[in-house]
Amino acid sequence: MKYRLVIFDSDGTLADSLPYLGALLNQLAERHGFKKIDPQEAERLRDFHGHELLRALGIPLWKLPRIMSEVRALMAEHINEFSLFPGVDLMLRRLASGGARLAVVSSNSTENVQRILGPANVALIGHFACGVSMFGKASRLRGVLRATKIAAAETIYVGDEIRDGDAARKAGIAFGAVGWGQCRLEAMRAHGADEGFTTVSEIAEKLAGS
Repeated sequence: MKYRLVIFDSDGTLADSLPYLGALLNQLAERHGFKKIDPQEAERLRDFHGHELLRALGIPLWKLPRIMSEVRALMAEHINEFSLFPGVDLMLRRLASGGARLAVVSSNSTENVQRILGPANVALIGHFACGVSMFGKASRLRGVLRATKIAAAETIYVGDEIRDGDAARKAGIAFGAVGWGQCRLEAMRAHGADEGFTTVSEIAEKLAGS
C-alpha cells in the first residue's frame, strides 16, 4: 500500500454539500455584511483560496469564526438533505480492507460529518479532527500523525481545495486532489498536488492498488 494513513477532507471531497454551503453563505451575507456569490461569478471564484476568497467576498478575518459557526449550525438543521458522493462507501471499505488507517480533518463539525457518513463508514474511520478553522488544518493534520504514530512520509491528505494542499505541505505530508469539489483539479495540480483523482473509485485504485 502506497500510504498507511489516508486522511480525508469532508465537504466537497466525501460529501456532496458544496451547492448547499454556497446557498448558506448567501443566506448569511446580508446579516454579516459580505458579498453574495453570484451564480455567474461562482466559476471564477472556484480556484480562489484562503485570503483571496475572503477578500473577494469582503469577509474580514475576525468575522470568519462566527460565520462558520452559523454555517455548521444551519447544516445540522438540514443534515438529512446532504449525501455522500456515489462510491464513497465502497472506496472507504476498499482502503480499510487493504490495510490503510483512515481519518477525517474537516472544517465542519464532528457531528455533521459523522451523520453524513453514516454509522458503517464512521466505524471505518479511526480519527476525526473537525471544527477546524479555515487556516488551522495543518496543526490538526500533525495531531492525527501524533495520535496514529504513522510517519508523515506514509500519509496523504485527500481534499478538494488549494488550501487543503497548503495544509498538507505545512504538515509535511502528501496531498491528493479530487476533481469534483471546490477547486479545479488542474489548479491544484499546478499548486503541487502529489496525486490527482478524477473519480471516487480512483482513490482506492491508486492508493490501495486494487
